[in-house]
This record gives sequence, C-alpha cells and structure tokens, in this order.
Amino acid sequence: MFVMGTALLISGCGQNLGGFSAERELTLGYIEWDENVAVSNLTKVVMEEDLGYSAVDLRLADLGPVFQEVGSGDLAAFQDVWMPNHTNFLERVENEVEHLDPWYLGETSYGIAVPDYMDVQSLEDLDAADTSLIIGIEPGAAFHPQIKDVVIPEYDLDMKLVESSTPAMLSQLENAYGEQEPVVFLRWEPHWMNAKYDLRYLDDPRDAQGEFNEPAKISTIVHKDLPQDDPVAYEFLKAIRLDAEQVNQMELEINNAGDPVEGVKVWLENNREVVEPWVEAAEQAQ
Repeated sequence: MFVMGTALLISGCGQNLGGFSAERELTLGYIEWDENVAVSNLTKVVMEEDLGYSAVDLRLADLGPVFQEVGSGDLAAFQDVWMPNHTNFLERVENEVEHLDPWYLGETSYGIAVPDYMDVQSLEDLDAADTSLIIGIEPGAAFHPQIKDVVIPEYDLDMKLVESSTPAMLSQLENAYGEQEPVVFLRWEPHWMNAKYDLRYLDDPRDAQGEFNEPAKISTIVHKDLPQDDPVAYEFLKAIRLDAEQVNQMELEINNAGDPVEGVKVWLENNREVVEPWVEAAEQAQ
C-alpha cells in the first residue's frame, strides 16, 4: 500500500520490504519535543548504520496532523504518543494504526511551571506572577485546550496562553532564567530542562489540569500495514526501550553537540549495549 515518496520507499522491482534490499527507506513523523527528537534520531542512526537502511527520513509535523499522516500511510510511525494525554488524537485513527507498548520506562510528569526563584506556589497565585502570559509549545498540543478552556476560567486568571514552539518556549525560559525574570511555561519530564534549571510545578488544588496531572506512558504508533510491508522496521520499533536517565543523557548530548545525529552518535559510544537487543529483534525478522 505504500508508494514511492510516502512512508516506506524501496528501489527495484517488486522486492519485499522485509528482505535484504540495500535501498530500504523509512519516513517517521516527529514533533519538536526533545524526547521525540532524541528517539527519532536514535532510530534513524541505528537503522541506517546497523540495519542497512539507505535512508530513514524524519518529517517535522504538528501534533494533530502527525497522527493523521500515520493513519493515512504518509508516515510509517510516530514515536511520541503520550497516553492518556493523546487519547483524542489516537481515537481518530485507531482503525488505521497499531499502538505499540510504551518504549519509555520512566514516569512522566506534565504541568504548568515556574522557576524556583518565583514566589508562586499554586495556579491560584498566578495573577501575582508579574506576567500575563503562559508560554505554550506547538499549536495543537493536547494540553493547550485544557489550559484555555478549563485552567484559566477555573482560576479566573487574567492570563493568556501563547502558542509558539518547544524551542521558542525553551529560549524564553533560558532568557528569563538568566535575568531572574518571571516566566510561566509548560514543563514535562523526561526533558533536559529538569537537569539544567531549578523549576517548580504549580499546585493545582482544583484539579483543573485534569488528566495532565497524572503520569503518562510514552509509546509509538505505526501504520497498520507496517508489520507486513516492513517487518524489520516493525520489530525494531517494537523493541525500543529507554529509561529516564538514558533519555535525559541523550538529550544533553544532543544539546552539547548542537546536532541531533551527532549527539546521538556520542551517546551511542557509551550505550551500544542498550540498542543491541533492538537490532537483534529486527534482524530476526529479515
């Protein structure tokens, strides 16, 4: 069902994608969340260097559309599904995708936060934060409607959620932190920001953040035909497992290198044993 220029690409005439072709290619969707940048680039590097894929391309997308593109087959997979946070997105394509077991072994957290130097402890206190903005991330982020439609009205906040991007939000956090200025933003874990800055989640006594107050599982969706069309890729994606320390360290290496592929390669120098079982699982599918 995949054709040239979409999710799974192959050169040659009618050759099985799960075979030994040297021209196997794969396209993954990703968003600019750092754990997604890390795991997507790790997948790219290992599949190209260890499994012989000629190219594993990463296509940047917004959160809502990336689910749709995996469902349509334009993308083979997306590796940053937070559940139950992304339930609404997943339900729209559940008949067209397979939802794999979580690859992240740690416990996530998510919420509205401030730096520790701010004298704000709770969402009830935000109007005294000396800023009228809550700095968000990419348009379409699942948490955004909850903030706009529930959190702000529930606490009667005279504040506005600003949609931007993860890099833009982190840049504003860095600038404000360096000047010890007030800033209100979205925080989550795993993420390197938790190692670099002293941060505080704001208490939510009215549970206005709802399900976003609960830990989530991070997992992958693949197009429903991937097991048949490319069993090697399917088994590799199924086998990935990373804990919090591994993800955070990989993100730090990426930041230090200034390039995701180079940062992943540095991380792999000291963590080759982590990925070996994934490669073995994929090789058994050839």
